[in-house]
Amino acid sequence: MKIGKKVFFIVMAALVALAGLALVGTGADESIVRNTHSWPAPFDPAVGMTWPSNDSMTILYDTLVYPDQKGEPLPHAAARWSVSPDGKEWTFFLRTDIAFHDGSTLTAEDVVFSMDRWLTIGEGWAHLFVPIVDSLEAIDDYTVKFHLTMPFGPLLPALYKFYILNKDQVMENLVQPGPYGEFGDYGREFLLDHDAGSGPYVVKEFRPGEYLLMEQRPDAYWGYVSPGAPKQVMQIGTCEAVTVRLMMSQQELEISDPWQSVEALEALDRIEGVEIASTKVGAVYHILMHTKKAPLDDIHFRKAIAYATDYETIIQESFPTGEQLLGPVSSVVPGHDPTVFQYYYDLDKALEELKQSKYYEDLDQHPVEFHWLAEAAFQEKVALILQSDLAKIGVTLKPIRDTFAELQDYSSDMDASPHMYSLSMANPFPEAGSPLQFRYHSVGARSTDQNEWLLDPEYDRMLDEAFATVDKAERFAKYGEIQHYIVDLCPTLFISEFPLMQAYQTEYMDWPAAYGEGIPLIGYHMDPRWMQMFPEKK
Repeated sequence: MKIGKKVFFIVMAALVALAGLALVGTGADESIVRNTHSWPAPFDPAVGMTWPSNDSMTILYDTLVYPDQKGEPLPHAAARWSVSPDGKEWTFFLRTDIAFHDGSTLTAEDVVFSMDRWLTIGEGWAHLFVPIVDSLEAIDDYTVKFHLTMPFGPLLPALYKFYILNKDQVMENLVQPGPYGEFGDYGREFLLDHDAGSGPYVVKEFRPGEYLLMEQRPDAYWGYVSPGAPKQVMQIGTCEAVTVRLMMSQQELEISDPWQSVEALEALDRIEGVEIASTKVGAVYHILMHTKKAPLDDIHFRKAIAYATDYETIIQESFPTGEQLLGPVSSVVPGHDPTVFQYYYDLDKALEELKQSKYYEDLDQHPVEFHWLAEAAFQEKVALILQSDLAKIGVTLKPIRDTFAELQDYSSDMDASPHMYSLSMANPFPEAGSPLQFRYHSVGARSTDQNEWLLDPEYDRMLDEAFATVDKAERFAKYGEIQHYIVDLCPTLFISEFPLMQAYQTEYMDWPAAYGEGIPLIGYHMDPRWMQMFPEKK
């Protein structure tokens, strides 16, 4: 059998990568979970925001509260808490037995420092707290009080993304001078390849663009860790299908990334001992439309695209276990409104809308660029389907291949942001207000998750009012109104619920999330403290 040069070099590159990684991180018992990711991402709690970042930060650091299987908050670093009658002061009473990785004790001062640092740097998930946190106060060594600018109903679930750092360790590793005055670089350089946490795992080695290796802390962790939990966890920076398949077939990979194509998943499923898990964590697949850039600044043009999109074909070809999305919020997220209108494939209605657009008479002068991510193979197929769909109504779509790093470079600039790009997105906390904020509120503008550039004062007011509503039923009703408001604006193509399709080894590991017993929240469904490894069965 002849092998083409391109295939030969892909296979050889994959084998070289496999040989190198097989030597890294494996101990005598090979109690390790390796999973591929689009890249090993930042794990600094004030910076990290992506899926791989959340996977690592969740096990390197502790949070005040931890979600149960329904997404409800359980005591964690905070043993208990209380809230003032006006909802603007929350007091957390910390455990006294939590040790950081350097052996020092976690105190209220560390909590205050972590929030101050996060809000000052203003990156990652900081936008969750920038509008609502006035200050934190250490009442004593193990009591910390949050002073809020307004009542914030979903504070507890939002705290799932607030990771507590070791203040002394960060302060000892400042680089001076830096952009943060007396705090220099605020420890950012140090936290590029070190952690300062108290979680069940510590950073052992980090090679940007290659892998992140973490291992169980050598001393006892204060909280629960399964007796059979992996001793090491490795994020490997590749989604290349040949590499993933080779590693999985040789049991050098335990869990694949969720970006594999349907064809790649079918090949993985044929490997003995490998199955495909489909887990719902409230993730969605959206195509983001720049509402301030011609021709997408015209609502009729956007609605024409929405009606010209063949949602069923995209879903069947890209994620067959998915289903069409109703609005901006996944149906599994509390507060989702099932009555929200969904655009559907109808070329007649698409043309009706297009004819009302101010660009209808010169469509050839207004091509639309659609950027798809190289790390997610299925996105190229989506781009080609959409290109064919829009051609039927006379709109030219130009697919452009990008890396996520390239997308990050220009997505923070309104002028540089493209007409359209697509992302699979999950929520920082399990409530409808979460995607409604980070996707559309002005506080999250200039992040990669917003290409719509709404900057809509009325929308911001509606969501702020919902967040300030402490009663959950009333808050959810307001979330429903906001979902209708967004769909009416049509700033986004709401394509599909996005189940995470991941291949995993079944013969020598037990992964609760694979059969529906995990925590349905990104960063937590991959938490290895709940896994069981049986390396002797390999």
